[in-house]
Amino acid sequence: MPLKIYLFRHGQSTYNRDKRFTGWNDAKLTKLGIKQAKIIAKQLKTKKIDVAFQTHLSRSKDTLKEVLKFHPECLLIIEDDRMLERNYGNLNGHSHSTIIKKYGQEKFDLWHRGFNSPPPKGESFAMVEKRVKPFIKDLIKFMKSENINVAISAHGNSIRLFRKIMEKASVSETVKWTIPYDKYFVYDIK
Repeated sequence: MPLKIYLFRHGQSTYNRDKRFTGWNDAKLTKLGIKQAKIIAKQLKTKKIDVAFQTHLSRSKDTLKEVLKFHPECLLIIEDDRMLERNYGNLNGHSHSTIIKKYGQEKFDLWHRGFNSPPPKGESFAMVEKRVKPFIKDLIKFMKSENINVAISAHGNSIRLFRKIMEKASVSETVKWTIPYDKYFVYDIK
Protein backbone atom coordinates (compact mmCIF):
# COMPACT_ATOMS: atom_id res chain seq x y z
CA MET A 1 0.00 0.00 0.00
CA PRO A 2 1.38 3.45 -0.86
CA LEU A 3 1.86 5.97 1.91
CA LYS A 4 -0.39 9.04 1.68
CA ILE A 5 0.11 12.79 1.90
CA TYR A 6 -3.10 14.72 2.58
CA LEU A 7 -2.47 18.38 1.78
CA PHE A 8 -4.99 21.16 2.42
CA ARG A 9 -5.24 24.90 2.68
CA HIS A 10 -6.36 26.65 5.84
CA GLY A 11 -9.91 28.01 5.81
CA GLN A 12 -10.69 31.57 4.77
CA SER A 13 -8.94 34.19 6.90
CA THR A 14 -10.08 37.74 7.60
CA TYR A 15 -7.47 39.00 5.11
CA ASN A 16 -8.60 36.53 2.43
CA ARG A 17 -12.19 37.73 2.92
CA ASP A 18 -11.12 41.37 2.69
CA LYS A 19 -8.84 40.81 -0.36
CA ARG A 20 -5.69 41.84 1.51
CA PHE A 21 -2.20 40.48 0.99
CA THR A 22 -1.84 38.24 4.04
CA GLY A 23 1.65 36.85 3.65
CA TRP A 24 3.28 36.26 7.01
CA ASN A 25 0.72 38.33 8.96
CA ASP A 26 -1.26 36.22 11.40
CA ALA A 27 -4.82 36.71 10.13
CA LYS A 28 -7.46 34.67 11.97
CA LEU A 29 -10.03 32.36 10.41
CA THR A 30 -13.46 33.80 9.67
CA LYS A 31 -16.67 31.94 10.58
CA LEU A 32 -16.70 30.70 6.98
CA GLY A 33 -13.05 29.66 7.37
CA ILE A 34 -13.92 27.52 10.41
CA LYS A 35 -16.80 25.99 8.45
CA GLN A 36 -14.39 25.21 5.57
CA ALA A 37 -11.95 23.60 8.02
CA LYS A 38 -14.79 21.40 9.27
CA ILE A 39 -15.60 20.41 5.66
CA ILE A 40 -11.98 19.29 5.16
CA ALA A 41 -12.15 17.45 8.49
CA LYS A 42 -15.23 15.50 7.37
CA GLN A 43 -13.63 14.71 4.00
CA LEU A 44 -10.56 13.28 5.78
CA LYS A 45 -12.50 11.61 8.59
CA THR A 46 -11.95 8.05 7.34
CA LYS A 47 -8.30 8.51 6.30
CA LYS A 48 -5.41 7.35 8.46
CA ILE A 49 -3.21 10.22 9.61
CA ASP A 50 -0.15 9.32 11.69
CA VAL A 51 1.69 12.67 11.71
CA ALA A 52 0.48 16.20 10.94
CA PHE A 53 2.35 19.29 9.80
CA GLN A 54 1.42 22.92 10.38
CA THR A 55 3.10 26.32 10.20
CA HIS A 56 3.41 28.75 13.11
CA LEU A 57 0.46 30.83 11.84
CA SER A 58 -2.85 30.41 13.65
CA ARG A 59 -4.86 29.85 10.45
CA SER A 60 -2.80 26.73 9.72
CA LYS A 61 -3.03 25.50 13.33
CA ASP A 62 -6.75 26.21 13.72
CA THR A 63 -7.60 24.37 10.49
CA LEU A 64 -5.49 21.38 11.51
CA LYS A 65 -7.16 21.35 14.94
CA GLU A 66 -10.54 20.74 13.25
CA VAL A 67 -9.12 17.93 11.10
CA LEU A 68 -7.41 16.17 14.01
CA LYS A 69 -10.64 15.96 16.04
CA PHE A 70 -11.29 12.80 14.00
CA HIS A 71 -7.76 11.41 14.29
CA PRO A 72 -6.78 10.13 17.74
CA GLU A 73 -4.17 7.99 15.95
CA CYS A 74 -2.19 11.15 15.12
CA LEU A 75 0.29 11.42 17.96
CA LEU A 76 2.71 13.97 16.51
CA ILE A 77 2.26 17.50 15.17
CA ILE A 78 5.32 19.07 13.56
CA GLU A 79 5.66 22.80 12.92
CA ASP A 80 7.58 23.48 9.71
CA ASP A 81 7.62 26.97 8.23
CA ARG A 82 9.00 25.81 4.90
CA MET A 83 5.29 25.40 4.07
CA LEU A 84 4.54 28.95 5.25
CA GLU A 85 2.61 31.33 3.02
CA ARG A 86 4.52 33.43 0.51
CA ASN A 87 5.90 36.61 2.07
CA TYR A 88 4.47 39.60 0.22
CA GLY A 89 6.98 41.95 1.88
CA ASN A 90 5.85 45.57 1.72
CA LEU A 91 2.43 44.45 0.43
CA ASN A 92 1.58 42.38 3.56
CA GLY A 93 -1.61 43.74 5.11
CA HIS A 94 -2.50 46.05 2.21
CA SER A 95 -5.66 45.58 0.18
CA HIS A 96 -5.43 44.52 -3.43
CA SER A 97 -7.31 47.67 -4.48
CA THR A 98 -4.84 49.93 -2.63
CA ILE A 99 -1.87 48.27 -4.35
CA ILE A 100 -3.58 48.56 -7.76
CA LYS A 101 -4.28 52.28 -7.15
CA LYS A 102 -0.72 52.92 -5.99
CA TYR A 103 1.25 50.83 -8.52
CA GLY A 104 -1.21 50.00 -11.32
CA GLN A 105 -2.84 46.77 -12.52
CA GLU A 106 0.27 45.61 -14.41
CA LYS A 107 2.53 45.72 -11.33
CA PHE A 108 -0.20 44.13 -9.21
CA ASP A 109 -0.57 41.25 -11.70
CA LEU A 110 3.20 40.80 -11.88
CA TRP A 111 3.59 40.65 -8.08
CA HIS A 112 0.41 38.65 -7.52
CA ARG A 113 0.91 35.95 -10.17
CA GLY A 114 4.32 36.51 -11.78
CA PHE A 115 6.50 33.46 -11.07
CA ASN A 116 9.87 35.21 -10.82
CA SER A 117 8.74 38.67 -9.69
CA PRO A 118 8.91 39.28 -5.93
CA PRO A 119 7.03 42.24 -4.51
CA PRO A 120 9.27 44.79 -2.73
CA LYS A 121 11.04 42.98 0.16
CA GLY A 122 8.91 39.86 -0.50
CA GLU A 123 9.13 36.44 -2.13
CA SER A 124 8.40 35.33 -5.67
CA PHE A 125 6.85 31.93 -6.38
CA ALA A 126 10.32 30.79 -7.48
CA MET A 127 11.70 31.73 -4.05
CA VAL A 128 8.91 29.83 -2.26
CA GLU A 129 9.65 26.80 -4.43
CA LYS A 130 13.24 26.84 -3.13
CA ARG A 131 12.02 26.20 0.41
CA VAL A 132 9.17 23.83 -0.48
CA LYS A 133 11.43 21.52 -2.52
CA PRO A 134 13.69 20.47 0.41
CA PHE A 135 10.59 20.15 2.62
CA ILE A 136 9.17 17.57 0.17
CA LYS A 137 12.48 15.71 0.00
CA ASP A 138 12.74 15.56 3.82
CA LEU A 139 9.04 14.67 4.13
CA ILE A 140 9.24 11.69 1.76
CA LYS A 141 12.37 10.40 3.47
CA PHE A 142 10.64 10.72 6.88
CA MET A 143 7.47 9.02 5.67
CA LYS A 144 9.37 6.08 4.22
CA SER A 145 11.59 5.63 7.26
CA GLU A 146 8.61 5.71 9.66
CA ASN A 147 6.05 4.08 7.32
CA ILE A 148 3.47 6.82 7.98
CA ASN A 149 0.70 8.86 6.37
CA VAL A 150 0.79 12.61 6.89
CA ALA A 151 -1.58 15.56 6.80
CA ILE A 152 -0.30 19.05 5.99
CA SER A 153 -2.23 22.19 6.90
CA ALA A 154 -0.60 24.83 4.73
CA HIS A 155 -1.20 27.99 2.73
CA GLY A 156 -2.34 28.72 -0.81
CA ASN A 157 1.02 29.66 -2.27
CA SER A 158 3.13 26.99 -0.57
CA ILE A 159 0.53 24.45 -1.74
CA ARG A 160 0.78 25.89 -5.25
CA LEU A 161 4.52 25.10 -5.31
CA PHE A 162 4.08 21.73 -3.58
CA ARG A 163 1.64 20.78 -6.33
CA LYS A 164 3.97 22.08 -9.06
CA ILE A 165 6.75 19.81 -7.81
CA MET A 166 4.64 16.72 -7.09
CA GLU A 167 2.54 16.98 -10.25
CA LYS A 168 5.45 18.06 -12.47
CA ALA A 169 3.38 21.04 -13.62
CA SER A 170 4.59 23.91 -15.76
CA VAL A 171 5.05 27.45 -14.50
CA SER A 172 2.15 28.64 -16.67
CA GLU A 173 -0.19 26.02 -15.13
CA THR A 174 1.05 26.76 -11.61
CA VAL A 175 0.36 30.51 -11.67
CA LYS A 176 -3.21 29.94 -12.94
CA TRP A 177 -4.28 27.60 -10.15
CA THR A 178 -6.70 28.71 -7.45
CA ILE A 179 -6.14 26.66 -4.32
CA PRO A 180 -9.53 25.90 -2.72
CA TYR A 181 -10.30 26.25 0.99
CA ASP A 182 -12.57 23.23 1.17
CA LYS A 183 -10.82 20.44 -0.75
CA TYR A 184 -7.66 18.46 -0.19
CA PHE A 185 -4.96 17.05 -2.43
CA VAL A 186 -3.67 13.51 -1.98
CA TYR A 187 -0.32 12.14 -3.09
CA ASP A 188 0.81 8.52 -3.02
CA ILE A 189 4.37 7.81 -1.92
CA LYS A 190 5.69 4.41 -2.93
